[in-house]
Amino acid sequence: MNTPENTSKTTAAPVEKSDAQWREELTPEEYRVLRQAGTERPYTGEYWDTHTEGVYQCRACGSELFTSKEKFDSHCGWPSFWAPLAEGTVRYLHDRTMGMDRVEVRCANCDSHLGHVFEGEGYGTPTDQRFCINSVSLRLVNAEEN
Repeated sequence: MNTPENTSKTTAAPVEKSDAQWREELTPEEYRVLRQAGTERPYTGEYWDTHTEGVYQCRACGSELFTSKEKFDSHCGWPSFWAPLAEGTVRYLHDRTMGMDRVEVRCANCDSHLGHVFEGEGYGTPTDQRFCINSVSLRLVNAEEN
């Protein structure tokens, strides 16, 4: 995969909060996904089939991560994007949990879990990648509100 991999444990995200602070600020489901690398059930998140124009922010810190221009219908049950908003907005970790070999996507600003990125699935996107992101990790800011 042509995705840069950042496995450094010494590089801290700019936003650092205690576990207690995160628990206070996030709902239990947001905390489970964003801070404990959980996954929401497919076809249950608010953005999996949304076509509203706008920018998707990290629900934990507000960083702009993806836009509706890169969102596409993958029919996988989660919001799918073919690229992040800009280089450096997300970071990548090798994830070997659950008996799989995948690439985890995290917010570069607060280190919250967003989802995973997959490559070579035949969607015909410009990057041949599918950023499979949990809705609960995102907040959509409608283009008309900006």
